[in-house]
Amino acid sequence: MTDKKHLKFAGRMVIVGFGSIGQGVLPLILRHIGMAPSQITVVTAEERGHPEARSLGVKFLVIPLTRENYRAVLTPLLGPGDFLLNLSVDVSSVALIEFCFAAGALYLDTCIEPWPGGYTDTSLSPSQRSNYALRESALALRAKYPDAPTALITHGANPGLVSHFAKQALLDVARDTGYGAAAPANRAEWAALARALGIKAIHIAERDTQISSLPKRPGEFVNTWSIDGFFSEGSQPAELGWGTHEKHLPPDAARHDFGSGAAIYLNRPGAATRVRSWTPLEGPYHGFLITHGESISIADYLTVAEAGRALYRPTVHYAYHPCDDAVLSLHELAGKNWRLQEEKRLLMDEINPGGIDELGVLLMGNDKGVYWYGSRLDVDETRRLVPYNNATSLQVTVAVLAGLIWALENPRLGIVEPDEADFRRILDISVPYLGEMAGVWGEWTPLDDRGRLFAEDLDPSDPWQFKNIRVL
Repeated sequence: MTDKKHLKFAGRMVIVGFGSIGQGVLPLILRHIGMAPSQITVVTAEERGHPEARSLGVKFLVIPLTRENYRAVLTPLLGPGDFLLNLSVDVSSVALIEFCFAAGALYLDTCIEPWPGGYTDTSLSPSQRSNYALRESALALRAKYPDAPTALITHGANPGLVSHFAKQALLDVARDTGYGAAAPANRAEWAALARALGIKAIHIAERDTQISSLPKRPGEFVNTWSIDGFFSEGSQPAELGWGTHEKHLPPDAARHDFGSGAAIYLNRPGAATRVRSWTPLEGPYHGFLITHGESISIADYLTVAEAGRALYRPTVHYAYHPCDDAVLSLHELAGKNWRLQEEKRLLMDEINPGGIDELGVLLMGNDKGVYWYGSRLDVDETRRLVPYNNATSLQVTVAVLAGLIWALENPRLGIVEPDEADFRRILDISVPYLGEMAGVWGEWTPLDDRGRLFAEDLDPSDPWQFKNIRVL
């Protein structure tokens, strides 16, 4: 499976942005899609990755895309049937999607990006600079372009791959609890299944234990994936899909006055918001509630509504414990009032053997217990499988590859979210690169051992209230 050609592609491909994910996905594209390196052009803002691209025979252009120049730069490079793979930061996803629709090209990104400053522009309200707002702006293109090439949005590991994990996890819970339903065939049936299984909350529960042989230095931000991307999303308001079982709206929370209404946001950055969660190998841990598109799209996709009113929806959010050096980097960043360190180091070759990224979905509320399903990928296996990756980046890059292949197989669907793609096909492509795929039941709840040292304001009537999960 790790050398299978899934399809042939005769068109041109433009990769916008060439950081860790661009560098990591390029050898996978050439390995699994029948195309020549000469069909690919990288357009990026800096020289980083130039030797890697050159060694693979790919054209490399150092041209930062701006509001003023992106049409002129991309017009000679893309036409009908071509593909734009957007792996950049600070380039508007909506602008690139509209460009592709006009050119007749397909499109994929791993998150919905604004132009520079869009995440932190204080002339905009927190609601207006949220992932919720960015998602609504992308989905609005459906009405404007009803017969467009496929544009698969937010399809990395998370958002992206975890939406497919969530569907497999729901099927596993149904199987293990004796719920005899057939596999859902559409959105309404998936939502009905989640409701019938009593799922109240879903965490994207991730623990990264990769360790560098070079410790973090003062004034340095260290991470296992895009530092600029992590800083951007960590600076946004914390966001979560808001479940119908919730009885306690947080005092610093606000609702949006437009769109689906599936999510709320907190008036504080995600990198300063912690939550309790659980993975099978780590056990209980505190993670960061970093805003991500899947928190909104999964919650929206699994909503059961009647006459415009939500009857059922799970609470959905990220619960991220990055590598330990990244935690130290966030602590230092917060102390500098969210001004990014001047020095940045992306961990790759200096990662010690043995570290893993345990990435999955945690389903909570079923009477049998909590159920975690996902990938346990170690850095040693990653290095055997593919160059230019660590365990974290490979979980993203293979999801990009799988989404790219699925889009080429389904080229005329317009705007598509991960939840709407064929989860079985995506997993079929991805699983050979995801290490051990595990589904594990647990007895953990966020009320375990609480109040032992100090009194806490808890809701013991329902462990899965966000009030019990948030760390204050």
